[in-house]
Amino acid sequence: MSVLGSLGESLSGSVKKIFRFSIIDEKAVKEIIKDLQRALLQADVNANLVLELSKKVEERSLREKVPTGISRKEHIIKVLYEELTKFLGDKPVDITTSPEESHIIMLIGIQGSGKTTTGVKVARFFQKRGLKTVIVCADTFRPGAYDQLKQLADTTNIEVYGDKNEKKSEVIVSKALSKLKEEKTDLILVDTAGRHKDEQALMNEMQRMHQLIKPNEVILVIDGTIGQQAMRQAKAFNELTKIGTIIVTKLDGSAKGGGALSAAVATGAKIKFIGTGEKIDDLEQFIPSNFVGKLLGMGDIEGLIKKVKEVEKDVSKEKIKSFAKGKFTLQDLYEQMESMRRLGPLRKVWSMIPGGHSISDELVDVAEQKLDSWKVILQSMRRDELEEPKILNASRIRRIARGSGKSEKDVKELVNQYNTVKKMMKSFKRRGTTIFKKARVPF
Repeated sequence: MSVLGSLGESLSGSVKKIFRFSIIDEKAVKEIIKDLQRALLQADVNANLVLELSKKVEERSLREKVPTGISRKEHIIKVLYEELTKFLGDKPVDITTSPEESHIIMLIGIQGSGKTTTGVKVARFFQKRGLKTVIVCADTFRPGAYDQLKQLADTTNIEVYGDKNEKKSEVIVSKALSKLKEEKTDLILVDTAGRHKDEQALMNEMQRMHQLIKPNEVILVIDGTIGQQAMRQAKAFNELTKIGTIIVTKLDGSAKGGGALSAAVATGAKIKFIGTGEKIDDLEQFIPSNFVGKLLGMGDIEGLIKKVKEVEKDVSKEKIKSFAKGKFTLQDLYEQMESMRRLGPLRKVWSMIPGGHSISDELVDVAEQKLDSWKVILQSMRRDELEEPKILNASRIRRIARGSGKSEKDVKELVNQYNTVKKMMKSFKRRGTTIFKKARVPF
């Protein structure tokens, strides 16, 4: 399970628990803090950082005057949201480049961190935004490094500069920078050889490379599955070459991602991107407020809308927001799930919708498998049945089953799925979406 899945379930569970307290006194706050500590430690966040964060949440929850218009319960969740956001960097890292000159990024990381694949993802991210982007293969240590990079980059028509016969990476980089700057390349991404923090010769070579390149930015790639080792890794790199920003990879498949996220806090560097899957387009700008919103079960509606725009699907912002509020018909449910399926795996897309973590894996799996079948069932329904599924009695269900060539069980399954999702969305909405509006969550 991913960090968003495991930590998100724990923290959104704590949010639900807060609303179940009849009164919020010091004892209740301390219980909430214990839940927070347990959730963060299980996600492999450094114990000292957990203690520091939980103290801030506890002090603010007990001492701050509750603002007018919200309850003490809502205030605690607001504090939790704000402190977690600050902990992860508060504001997103700027992703703009200079229009006057080539922007040079030096990519560094431990062997096996996914650095080369991540380099292509970063190049693709900027390519989609209209920048002329070239990757320089400066890895002369690993056999086949150039071929692997070229194969990945070719899938998205990204140019790669390299020389398989040259053994000195400094020579390759010098030639590349001279040529690409002259050609006014917008973004030059230098993919350096994977290092080992205990191999001094390799680390020294990285320092020399940094002096040669004089990059606008040094990005450290960290494997999200290694947990607290990430902090030691980040510090070792930071001592030799000042890290500008961090990319955390493989967050979609690791419950230990908290350790990797802690690495950014330890170095003072901010997280710029996170890897959310194996595909070249599975790289997202890291926006702390949206990430915390997803952890607390509030979703990332703006992120979902951006994703829709990127793949150029015609799904209106109003429909997405109505869906998140529990205002949708059977037809709307089908259309949204079909749109989501085109955006990527349903589980990943659901996490971007408020309350998405509350939907069981079983329900999502059923939806993945049954969408084509449901389309036929919906085509056999009348308009009033699509608008108001409550009127579907036994005789109507039999008629729909016969007309669609499906079983009555299939029809009931679709209706049950609809009722479950609608009930979940409405209950989550009642539990206090207003707190996040007052906390200035961007949706």
